[in-house]
Amino acid sequence: HQLTQDLPLSAFVLFSSIAGLTGSPGQANYAAANTFLDALAHHRHTHGLPGTSLAWGPWDHTGMAATLSTRWHRSGQHPLPPVAALHLLDAALTHPHPLLAPVHLDHPQLRTQPNTPAILTDLAGPGAFTDQGTRRRTSTMPAALARQWADATAAEQQQIVLDLVRRTTATVLGHTGPDRVDSGTAFRELGFDSLAAVELRNHLATATGLSLPATLTFDHPTPHAVANLLAEKLSPTTAPKTVGKTSTRAPADDPIVIVAMACRYPGGITSPEDLWQLVANGHDAITPFPTDRGWPLDTLYHPDPDH
Repeated sequence: HQLTQDLPLSAFVLFSSIAGLTGSPGQANYAAANTFLDALAHHRHTHGLPGTSLAWGPWDHTGMAATLSTRWHRSGQHPLPPVAALHLLDAALTHPHPLLAPVHLDHPQLRTQPNTPAILTDLAGPGAFTDQGTRRRTSTMPAALARQWADATAAEQQQIVLDLVRRTTATVLGHTGPDRVDSGTAFRELGFDSLAAVELRNHLATATGLSLPATLTFDHPTPHAVANLLAEKLSPTTAPKTVGKTSTRAPADDPIVIVAMACRYPGGITSPEDLWQLVANGHDAITPFPTDRGWPLDTLYHPDPDH
């Protein structure tokens, strides 16, 4: 922007993302970065300079969409075939508005989402509800679950929430049913990433009316552990006591033990014992830059730091 603002440009096009307009669960920094591009296009536009920011939806078979296509579909966004996306690019370059969103929305699917972004509710049509509406709706246990919960024994309640967690986990992972979700397997091993963890938390919060932390799957790393938490929160006086390991605080004089190393360290350190001795003695481990590791030193390193 600064280098070209005095040049007679015919176009200044920024490749942004719909995440800047609708948010991206678990990726606030990504959404903010794209919003900056949108704001830059607006800034240039108000100063009479060419500027167009395209807040793209996902492209098919490219980038993040290649691994997140199922999640995009569930959120009401279909990946754009590259040919169609390029046609939209051509059309956008003839449009005077500084911010455009080339995205393929599935309107019926949007209406089924528990957290439809407010900016999309008019497009989604009647039946959609926003984040704010969801918070109002989920402040208490939903009626259907409340009726089922009231008539169940403690053991049945535990099974109700476990089935709920397994079904929801299967949905987040794109499975057709909960059969592939073992309640004792860690979410990470089931294929969860940070986005999946946030999505699971949101779905369970909507289904139960509970306020659940964003760190749900990290604090409670298996479906069984999450089910125990839900049962405790939904019925704190009758929830069954779970049997398992409990954590205890280590005594103040408990020694620190290095049990493994997975890096090369300088200073002649070849074992965990060497590393601990270096720390204990406060030695300086700085050594010359390594030259025996097959790295392209002519392009990677120069001994003069000002080079």
